[in-house]
Amino acid sequence: MTSLSTLYLQNNQFTGTIDVLTDLPLTELNVANNQFSGSIPDKLKSINNLQTHGNSFSNSPAPAAMEPPSDTPPSRRPSPSRTPSSSKNNSSPSQGSDTDNGGSDGKSSKVGGAAVAGIVISLVVVGALVAFFLIKRKAMRRQQGGDLEKNKRLSPLASGKINQLRPIRSISLSPTGKELKNNVSMNLKPPSRIELHKFSDENDPTNKPATKKVNLSSIRATAYTVADLQVATESFSADNLVGEGSFGRVYRAQLSDQKVLAVKKINFSAIPDHPSDFFIKLVANVAKLNHPNLSELDGYCSEHGQCLLAYEFYKNGCLHDLLHLSDGNSRSLSWNNRVKIALGSARALEYLHEIYSPSIIHKNFKSSNILLDDELNPHISDCGFAELIPNQELQESDDNSGYRAPEATMSGQYSQKSDVYSFGVVMLELLTGRKAFDSSQPRSQQSLVRWATPQLHDIDLLDQMVDPALEGLYPAKSLSRFADAIALCVQPEPEFRPPMSEVVQSLVRLVQRSSMGAGLSSERNSCRFDESGDHTF
Repeated sequence: MTSLSTLYLQNNQFTGTIDVLTDLPLTELNVANNQFSGSIPDKLKSINNLQTHGNSFSNSPAPAAMEPPSDTPPSRRPSPSRTPSSSKNNSSPSQGSDTDNGGSDGKSSKVGGAAVAGIVISLVVVGALVAFFLIKRKAMRRQQGGDLEKNKRLSPLASGKINQLRPIRSISLSPTGKELKNNVSMNLKPPSRIELHKFSDENDPTNKPATKKVNLSSIRATAYTVADLQVATESFSADNLVGEGSFGRVYRAQLSDQKVLAVKKINFSAIPDHPSDFFIKLVANVAKLNHPNLSELDGYCSEHGQCLLAYEFYKNGCLHDLLHLSDGNSRSLSWNNRVKIALGSARALEYLHEIYSPSIIHKNFKSSNILLDDELNPHISDCGFAELIPNQELQESDDNSGYRAPEATMSGQYSQKSDVYSFGVVMLELLTGRKAFDSSQPRSQQSLVRWATPQLHDIDLLDQMVDPALEGLYPAKSLSRFADAIALCVQPEPEFRPPMSEVVQSLVRLVQRSSMGAGLSSERNSCRFDESGDHTF
């Protein structure tokens, strides 16, 4: 308060006198357009910038300044100069002063107190705002100083000890960034310890960590030469082309020892910078996968800019072709085989999600990536290659449109639960014999999930949508349990989908109950077999 020099109180409804302002070192005061009364103190009249119009000030002399309040409460005592005769004289100045201060029961003192309270509150608010901005500014300076210290790049010295530092030059910069000509030499003593801070800038493309070199002898796969695979595929001829996937084309290769392989030629566009190092690291990780229902990596080739992968060749092809090509092959898939394919595929995903460490998200699980051996056992391909496929590319791929989980379609984010959804779609293909997305169907039936989901819990509708190639050869209870597992996997919300371990247990119980039922039936009548000789589930 002692440093307040400017005070604006104009255009308000303040009342009372302005005597309380005489102790402030004001150089500018504006109390215009209020309801102040009484006289203007002489000390305030001496202010150069004084605005008092619009009030009820009197022209009488200002009363003497009040004494500062004591520590004890004031007592109401009559003025020693007052006499009975002067109290009856209404025209005297002393009478008017007494009327204002005591005759109206302290009215003016209350009004004056309100004005003072308003002024004090205003000053407190202003002071608080100023303090807040000062504290915030100081904190920002500290943070900026910490960031500069954190991002400071220091070069390691040739010697671990520093014995002498040369005089350095202190440079000041002008606001325009130009160097000022004030060089100051300083002799600095060497510090006892220097901490080296690693420079880190995620936006600097030259600062990316280098790919760790992989020891080739540690890779659990055969290293083939380009010449070997060129001869085996007849220079990657069209006659040996067996398919084309998300990463490139697949060729049939027959080696000199009559071993048949499927050689996948990886597209360079799918591999980031330093393709050779990245590819070798990828091969080393994929070669560690070991499960009977995964397509096992046999070998690789990384020569002359080529990135090739060699897998065991499965002559029965993929599940997609066996189900959907119009050559009658789907008739060879009995109900038993379909359940076996579903269970084996579920175990493969369980291994990737919950057994292998670190866990792997497939991101591209579909019927064309389920390869079948001579006994129709499933082998999942393209495992461990999720990082080669950008999420945006998966979103835009028509081949994956029927398999994508809703959250992957909306945000492009893939998780273990999105693999569970894709697995449920493959189970629907096994159940119905239909494609995941078929543009040749009526619009309401193009999406397999949208068409089939409402019918999964209606036994009559369920029987109607079963693949006609089964010709009704399936147990009703087994079919119902299979549909229940599908319904859980294709839930729209990922949190309601079960983990693959629960899906595996559900399918195992389905097989066990069906086997028990078949055993009881064989004791009563005769054991029922399908064409492959397996018990009917």
